[in-house]
Amino acid sequence: MTDKKIAVVVLNWNGVKLLEQFLPSIVSFSDEATIYVADNASSDSSIQFIKNNFPTIIIIQNDGNYGFAKGYNLALKNVEEPYYALVNSDVEVTENWLSPILSQFENEPNTAIIQPKILDFKNKDLFEYAGAGGGFIDKYGYPFCRGRIFESIEKDYGQYDDQTEIFWASGACFFIRKDIFRILNGFDSDFFAHQEEIDLCWRAFNMGYITKYNSNSKIFHVGGATLNEGNPMKTFLNFRNSLSMLVKNLPKNQLISVIFIRMILDGIAGVKFLVNGKFKHFTAILKAHFYFYKLISKNLRKRSLIQKTNYYQTKSIVYNYFVKSKKIFNSDINNTL
Repeated sequence: MTDKKIAVVVLNWNGVKLLEQFLPSIVSFSDEATIYVADNASSDSSIQFIKNNFPTIIIIQNDGNYGFAKGYNLALKNVEEPYYALVNSDVEVTENWLSPILSQFENEPNTAIIQPKILDFKNKDLFEYAGAGGGFIDKYGYPFCRGRIFESIEKDYGQYDDQTEIFWASGACFFIRKDIFRILNGFDSDFFAHQEEIDLCWRAFNMGYITKYNSNSKIFHVGGATLNEGNPMKTFLNFRNSLSMLVKNLPKNQLISVIFIRMILDGIAGVKFLVNGKFKHFTAILKAHFYFYKLISKNLRKRSLIQKTNYYQTKSIVYNYFVKSKKIFNSDINNTL
């Protein structure tokens, strides 16, 4: 451990091209941090590239490709800085991205998790899908963001330049106190990848911790560099993990009704894929549901003793988006969506 308070930890798997492109900004603008690369047993030249070009970066080598969740859980066991910055390998950071976060952690002891403003690396005037201006979740477990609802993405014109409480922070750039990460036993390793950060934020919320968004820190994210939107594996992981998350975190009196309706909505999504000729995505949803049944007993055992009832911001984002055509987040979201 160094005397620095922030550990910037970049998870990598066969991503040497991304490391070549994005590590320079992290090294240039992270004087306040110790920088780590957690490698999930890459078979490319990632490790040698880091050793040759960034000898100050500390390399943590996992012995297998454990995905985002378990990959970070294993790597962070020996990272002792008080604050973690978990950063995707396809993220470009900006000057002064760490100091607003460090200041907020130091001045707000009950703030456990923080997300910066996340813009699209390919079109820097737009918010980026995975996080945008901070995440929320609807009654049936569908995530959305200030700046992104389903596929509708807003242009950034300063409408979310603030510091505010949110429900979940994006795993693309995820700040968390080390002590809270360990109290929560990290990410759920069974998720492998996708929505594990939402599950972690929900568990933190149930324990009374706060997640916040801070626009004074800004990063640019490519998105889809590991699994793009067209990959059926991404569909499988998103649908399976979302159902698992609901079982783990929903209040007992809502558990059966919400899961029942959510599975009907998943079925509708599956039919839509089928009608559009995306048979592999249709089968991915079926596979996700089969795995959900397989994991339900295990997920029930993971349930916390505490679940809060006010976890969602809207009655149904699906109804309001597809039926009422409300596609932009606004300050009156509780009433208008």
